[in-house]
Amino acid sequence: MEFFFDPQSIALIGATANRNKGGYSILANLKKGFNGTIYPVNPKYPEIDGIQCYRSVADLPDTGVDLAIVFVPAKMVLDVIEACGKKGIKGVMIESGGFAESGPDGISLQNSVTKTAKKYGVRLWGPNCMGLVDAVNKNVFSFVSPAIWDDLIFGDVSLIVQSGMLSGAFLIDLMTHKVMGISKVCSIGNKMDVNECDLLEYLIHDDNTKVIGLYLESIPDGRKFASLCQKSEKPVVVLKGGRSEKGARAAMSHTASMSGNGAVISGALAQAGVIEAHDFRQMMDICRTISTFENLDLTKNMNTEKNSGKIAILTYSGGAGIISSDFMEELGLSLSDLSSQTLVRAKEVFPEWMPISNPVDLWPAVERNGAEKTYVTIAEAVMADPDVDAVFIHCFAGGFKLDPDIEALAKIASNAKKPMFCWLTGEQNAAMSFQIKAQKLGIPVFRELYRSLECMAALFSCHKNRGKIEKEPVFHEKIILSDDLLAYINIPDNNIDEHVAKKILNASGIDTIDEALAISSEDAGKKAEEMGYPVVMKGLLPQEVHKTELGLVCLNIDTEQKAADTFDKLIKKMNGKGSVLVQKQVQGDLELIVGMVRDPQFGPCVMCGFGGIFAEILQEAVFAVAPLSHKQASALIDRLKSKKILQGFRGQKPLDMDALANILVKLGRLGTDFDNIAEIDINPLIISKGVPVAVDAAIVTSRKLSTCA
Repeated sequence: MEFFFDPQSIALIGATANRNKGGYSILANLKKGFNGTIYPVNPKYPEIDGIQCYRSVADLPDTGVDLAIVFVPAKMVLDVIEACGKKGIKGVMIESGGFAESGPDGISLQNSVTKTAKKYGVRLWGPNCMGLVDAVNKNVFSFVSPAIWDDLIFGDVSLIVQSGMLSGAFLIDLMTHKVMGISKVCSIGNKMDVNECDLLEYLIHDDNTKVIGLYLESIPDGRKFASLCQKSEKPVVVLKGGRSEKGARAAMSHTASMSGNGAVISGALAQAGVIEAHDFRQMMDICRTISTFENLDLTKNMNTEKNSGKIAILTYSGGAGIISSDFMEELGLSLSDLSSQTLVRAKEVFPEWMPISNPVDLWPAVERNGAEKTYVTIAEAVMADPDVDAVFIHCFAGGFKLDPDIEALAKIASNAKKPMFCWLTGEQNAAMSFQIKAQKLGIPVFRELYRSLECMAALFSCHKNRGKIEKEPVFHEKIILSDDLLAYINIPDNNIDEHVAKKILNASGIDTIDEALAISSEDAGKKAEEMGYPVVMKGLLPQEVHKTELGLVCLNIDTEQKAADTFDKLIKKMNGKGSVLVQKQVQGDLELIVGMVRDPQFGPCVMCGFGGIFAEILQEAVFAVAPLSHKQASALIDRLKSKKILQGFRGQKPLDMDALANILVKLGRLGTDFDNIAEIDINPLIISKGVPVAVDAAIVTSRKLSTCA
């Protein structure tokens, strides 16, 4: 990838002297910052802005060109790539549009360009993108307006952005508002060749990058992407577009990309230690926050496993303090319990009548001592408190005599090695000046209260998870199935019935309920008697998994005669085409749904969620990429927001978490060992006296199968 990020010579194919064209903007940006040799290519000009211009790629010097930037109409690109290949140019950045995002003809053209590039061993970046902006090295390989140089601020956050225009909008917004600096912005467009995995791998080893943020509309190689994130020592923040059905369609029309199920993606990212964002500015705010405090080890200060961190709030408004507390509880943060020493120190600036608690309402002390003394005194006190992990200050700039000594506050926070966050309101110009100054001093400033605390929670979550994400691949012994069970799995597009599905689960080490097939009404009565009442009887129709909807499930059968009668009833309802299953009826305390689904982007993924009466109420399920270690399976269960229900709901016995984790591990093994299995559902997995047991199950095979052995 070095010829994209550190070329010594660049050919600009589509350079122009017309200052209103993108080809001129790219040339102007190259002249401004690039230190290597520039070769403009356009048959219309002998020179552009004093630089010799070449008629074609073939006319370029034989001394070698590291990178070609292509900005010509799409219909000309195929010939350009052919010429670059023949010239020995190994990296081409295509910034032109009109490819897969434009429809069938564009898809065909994109495929032809890809094929030609592979023939010559040429790596392609783009098309339909804005290229690369490297603020640290002053390399702007993009048609973004040259006016960007007036505000270009370098930092240590790098971005990978699938949308071309969005990357330009990011840059202009960040730079002109002085919100943060950036290291690199990589706009990758249609990802004809170079994709997020290539760039992520490069940035993980880039000395100028501390935090990596990505906006993606598709992750075609989800498993590789998750593996890279999992192994990365640098924090990764991801905003995934096209999550909803409507959003997925929009993503396809925008950059010809596919989108997977949102819950699967969230689970895979969480498993890999990725911080997930939900809008563009939030992604940037989280990135800059983590970057600001990347050198701190917050785990040394954290005093609780339950919450992400304990916070002291210093506010000029009681109402803002109350709202902050509400938001903190929602985000998993908590108010610190200020020590008696902290309260004694705070009393130095507060009037005698004022009771002090957290949030600390500073206004009475400000009226008495002024803002500078009050903020500094209280900040010193709370920063020294061992029960405080971070301080959240509320500031107003440009009025009410509330401007604090921000330099003194930054020094206090730095000496304490604890983060300080600022929520800022105030007069426009004064607030802008305050924000720029504070952020240069290492205090992230936010104009929205909730966003301040969102970023704080993300920071603590990032540090809390350090060392807890497994870096090594999971290995396990392959599951061995008998030939008769493999025969069912090897049938394409096969809905394997419940009885056989549970035999496969049993062979994999997953406990299922006692059951047997009945061959006659008499046999049904006999088997029910042997199992002990009550029993459940089910009609099994070939290729049909929705038995309840068809009226093929009968509960509370408590006599031999009822069992015999139920057999006849079920056989009649199935027109004699199915079989009847007799099953021990279990009275459970709780129902779960667990399973495996083969996601197009992440491959086999394991699912765990609530079933029964909680299914519609909670609508909660979590996913992880298989295979899973026992530790990863336990972490998956821990991601359930309503996990307290599993710990003993209304006096019931707590769920055996290890047993549930083992089931999830084995489901993952089935998915990874047998490519033919597309889906596994265990619904319900009944929890009886804390023990999970599979009561119903279904296995679906893929339409196109490889042979399982």
